[in-house]
Amino acid sequence: MDSNEVVIPFDGGALPGLLLRPRDARWLYVLAHGAGAGMRHVFMEAIARALGERGVATLRWELPYMAAARKRPDPPAVCEAAVRAAVATARALVPELPVCAGGKSMGGRMTSQAAAHAPLEVSAIVFLGFPLHPARQPATSRAEHLRAVPQPMLFVQGTRDALATPSLLAPIIQSLPRATLVEIDGADHGFAVPARRRGDDILGEIAIAVVRWLEAQPARLDAQSR
Repeated sequence: MDSNEVVIPFDGGALPGLLLRPRDARWLYVLAHGAGAGMRHVFMEAIARALGERGVATLRWELPYMAAARKRPDPPAVCEAAVRAAVATARALVPELPVCAGGKSMGGRMTSQAAAHAPLEVSAIVFLGFPLHPARQPATSRAEHLRAVPQPMLFVQGTRDALATPSLLAPIIQSLPRATLVEIDGADHGFAVPARRRGDDILGEIAIAVVRWLEAQPARLDAQSR
């Protein structure tokens, strides 16, 4: 499988994207990157391939600051607008597939904020490491918007995630009516695992969890989940 470069119209310009679509695709995942690494990061490429091998197409894309090679992330309003642009492009490129959105760390959080603040044309939201708080600063305020998200949500989280203390995040997810938590034993925020798990197919474990959950969701092409 090869990724195809795509252009995402945004704010009078364009954002770059990479579309990886297997022949047997059943969903399209609009996959945003984390705060410090873009769509070509090794994790992003590897998880896109692992998902593609299991029937999930991906549209990886870059937030404006990353596309412009800036280090400082854009304000939330800009990120949320970019999420909407990426979703609109995904739906135009592959109109026959149901669409979910989300991504790694900050990219997933910006997606859920976009969905909480105004209708977002996706059927589900998938987080790959929701960043509940900064490292060594336990807090829950970043999760307050989740109650306003109408779509079903999947949280794939490492049990050693320093940016999402499990004892804080789990009760939040349990309190949400359409949220599911899948824990990756021993993984940290980047899904690296300790020596006892080295050699395990962690990416495959993540991809299988995502695929199983997606296939249990109503694949609504109109995405009227709001």
